[in-house]
Amino acid sequence: MNIKLPNKKKIGCRAMTLVELMVAVAIGALILAAVGKLSLFTARSFVALGNYNDLDQASRNALDIMSREIRQTRGLTTYATNRLDFKDYDGFPLTYVWDPNPNALTLSRIKGAQTKVLLRQCDFLSFGIYQRNPSNNFIFYPAASPAQAKLINVSWRCSRQIFQKKVNTESVQTAKIVIRN
Repeated sequence: MNIKLPNKKKIGCRAMTLVELMVAVAIGALILAAVGKLSLFTARSFVALGNYNDLDQASRNALDIMSREIRQTRGLTTYATNRLDFKDYDGFPLTYVWDPNPNALTLSRIKGAQTKVLLRQCDFLSFGIYQRNPSNNFIFYPAASPAQAKLINVSWRCSRQIFQKKVNTESVQTAKIVIRN
């Protein structure tokens, strides 16, 4: 019987060398960095989608309220690019005002003694007044006075910050609202 004994040199060579260990640690660090970067990107994307959805929902809600109420008013009494004053269907004043102060940036609805904030973080808002009759190119003629206004153009842009940076989480709305009365 011929029995072979293991070579003692080969048994001692089975461990990793320092170079192999350093290469393995470097590859592991790169993989962890890539996973971390991907996780951060995914988290920012989810936050951005949530913000955009929230802004869009608030904008649609504000536009629905404004459209319904402006259509029912008796007419526009005073006009500014950031303020509209109407005589409401019940004879009382109805006001929409945008506060461009950087600490406020709100669109508010004022009816009697009640003030309701419709939009927050509204970076830009503009009102325009027009006559009801369009030209050949579906462009409306500007109204010379609030009494002549039968169409209100409203445009706004709201945005939020993600991790103290303004990114593309903004909601832009534009509408033309016809005063029916």
